[in-house]
This record gives sequence, C-alpha cells and structure tokens, in this order.
Amino acid sequence: MSRVPGWLGRVGARLTEMSERLDERRAAMERERVEAEPSLQPEPVPEPPSDDRVPPPPDYAPAMAPRPDPALAVPWGMRVAAEAGWRLLVLAGTVWVLMRIISAVQLLVLAFVAALLITALLQPTVGRLRRHGVPRGPATALTAILGFVVIGLMGWFVTWQVMENIDNLSDQIQDGIDELRNWLLNSPFHVTDKQINEIAKNLREAVGANTDQITSAGLEGVTVVVEALTGILLTVFSTLFLLYDGRRIWEWTLKLVPAAARPGVAGAGPRAWRTLTAYVRGTVIVALIDAIFIGLGIYFLDVPMAVPLAVFIFLFSFIPLVGAVASGALAVLVALVTQGVFTAVMTLVVVLAVQQIEGHILQPFILGRAVRVHPLAVVLSVAAGGMVAGIGGAVVAVPLVAVTNTVAGYLRAYSHEAALRHAPRPRGATASDAAPADPPTPPEQP
Repeated sequence: MSRVPGWLGRVGARLTEMSERLDERRAAMERERVEAEPSLQPEPVPEPPSDDRVPPPPDYAPAMAPRPDPALAVPWGMRVAAEAGWRLLVLAGTVWVLMRIISAVQLLVLAFVAALLITALLQPTVGRLRRHGVPRGPATALTAILGFVVIGLMGWFVTWQVMENIDNLSDQIQDGIDELRNWLLNSPFHVTDKQINEIAKNLREAVGANTDQITSAGLEGVTVVVEALTGILLTVFSTLFLLYDGRRIWEWTLKLVPAAARPGVAGAGPRAWRTLTAYVRGTVIVALIDAIFIGLGIYFLDVPMAVPLAVFIFLFSFIPLVGAVASGALAVLVALVTQGVFTAVMTLVVVLAVQQIEGHILQPFILGRAVRVHPLAVVLSVAAGGMVAGIGGAVVAVPLVAVTNTVAGYLRAYSHEAALRHAPRPRGATASDAAPADPPTPPEQP
C-alpha cells in the first residue's frame, strides 16, 4: 500500500480543527439566544414512572388541514334534484308494486269497488228505514233485495227487447244498407258500384281470414262469463256486509292506521264517503235524465229498439265523457242503418242537445262542488283506468280521483291546523286564538 503524503494528513487535521471550532461557536451563540428569550427555555422532562412500564412515545404525525364535506362541493340545485329524484323513484316503485298486486287480483278489486259504489247508492235508504224504527238486519235485507231486483229487471228487459226485435232489426239493417248504398251511388261523392263491391269484398275477406280469432274469442267468452258471474257474487256479498256492518268495518280499518295519523284519517273518511255518495247519486240522476230524453227522441224518430238503446245510454253514462260518446254513436249508427241518413242526422242532433244540457246545466247543478274535478283530470283518469282495467277501470277512475282529491284537501287543511295548534303562542295570546276554525268531525257510518 502507498503511504498518504504528509501534507495531506496535515490538511485533514486542520479541517477537523476548524469544524470543531465552528460547532463550539454555534453552540455558544445558541446558548446566548436562549438566555436572552425565556420563552424558548426547554420544558422540564417528566421523570419516568417508578415501574418498568414506560409509555411509548407519542406519534407526532404532521398536522394536516381537515378536508371539506363532499356534500358541500355539490351545487345546491343538484342536491335538491337528487333528494327529490330518489324519493320519486321510491314512490314510482311503490306504485308499480301496487299496480302489479291490483292486476293480479283485478277481479276482486273491481268487485269490491263496485260494491262500494252500490253501497253508496243504497245506504241512504237503509238510513231512512233505520230512522223509521226498522232493525238493521231487515232494513239491510229489504234495501239490498230491492236494489238487486231493479238491476236484474233492467238486464232482463234489455235482453228480452233485443231478442224480440232481432229479426226485425236484421231486416231493417239490410234495407238500411241497401238504402245507404243507393244514397252513396247518387251522392256528390262520386262513389261507383265497383268501389262499393270492392269494400264489401274486403270486409268478407277480413271476416274469413279472422275466423280462427273470432272462434277463439268466442271460446274466451266462456271464461269471461264465468269471471263475470264470480264478480257479481263477490259484489253482492260485499254489498250486503258493507250495508249491514259498515261502521264496524270502518272502525277496524282505523286500527290499522298508525296512532299519530289516526285522527286525520278518521276525519277524512266521512268526507270521502260523502263525496262518493254525492258522485254516485248525481251520476245516477244525470244518467237517468239522459236515457229518458234521448230515448224519447229516438222513439219519436221511429228508431227500432228505442227502449234497449235508452238502457244502454243509461249504463254507458257511468263512464264519463267516453260513455256518452259511445252510446250516442251507437244510437246514431242504428238510426243510420235502419232509417236512413236524415233520421241519423236528427238522432245526432237529439244526442248532442241532451249532452250539452247535461254538461252545462245538469252536472253543475246536481253534483255541485262536492265532486268538482277538472275536465283534463277526468279525461286522463278515464284513459288510465281504461288502460289498466278496461271498462271497469274507466268506471271507477273518476270517483277514485274525486275521493282522493277530497281526502288530500282535508289532510292538508288538518296538518295546517295541527301546526297552528302546536306552534308557540305569542305572549298575551289566549286559548281561543290558537283554536282551529273547523275541528275534525268524528267518523260517520259508511
């Protein structure tokens, strides 16, 4: 190994000596600064505990600024939209599940709703009999028997009239078709005999091509008849029990409601029942007036089966808007194919005149403000009810909307009054200042 030169060793020793002197100078300056500022004196170190369990030194992590709440970084409008969105999704899911359940037991639901409508129509009669001293059982039985006998007689009368006049109606329809054909040939529309024959040929081919579907529809008609009979029996039994034991059924239903919401529901129930009763009675009166006047009009115009057509008009009047159009179109069609164009036009005039009187005079006067529903709501509810449950859904859609409107309005007013009652009163106020103007009434018998 080669030796380190002597001059290099002397340089290293000199550098070491200079470093030691700088350290001593730095230490002396630090002591002078600490002595000059007492706040920088080091804190006394605590003595270690007497035992051997020495606590571990604290974890001196570097201090970090706290992060803001992530929700605060989202704009207010987006947060409101998100809150409303998930609630709407929950409501939509609930409605979807409810509709699935209703569609699964559609026959049961329609039968019970029909029983409610019939009960709303017959219950005032039971109340009158009870006020005259008739016991509840006989009053219920007498009213139910009378009501169902009237409904059955109407159905039997319509069937009998149709069967009695079917042969004459077929001949009149054939004569009317021939007359309509001659009118088209001589009309200013320039319809030729070849075009009429082509239309008739297309109709025959359409009927022949759909024979299988018509046959299957006829076979499905047997199932429809069985379901209709089952629904009628369910409706009859439900009506009997609602007429006889409606109060106890309502009281039992109230027990299913949470205690906090029970007073509001107990007050909304009688109001909903009065709305339903007013709707059913008013609709029956309006439908009866329509049937009588339109029936008299088509009777004096010598339209065949005027009485069955009047009964159809009465039944179709329970479907708002759509029923009046369908029954009027049926009467005009029968007049067209049996009596000609002039009689059909006069029948149309009669139907439109009666319906205008009904819409502008009868319904506002008879139904009044009890079941006032906007025409747009009527159209949308009838369309939705028809898509969900067919004709039965279209019949019950409007009373359901009317009852829902009444219940929602009462519950809104009730919650407002409850908030006023529980609000802190200003100094010097009396108990009468916070009392509601219209306290909820106890439940009545449905």
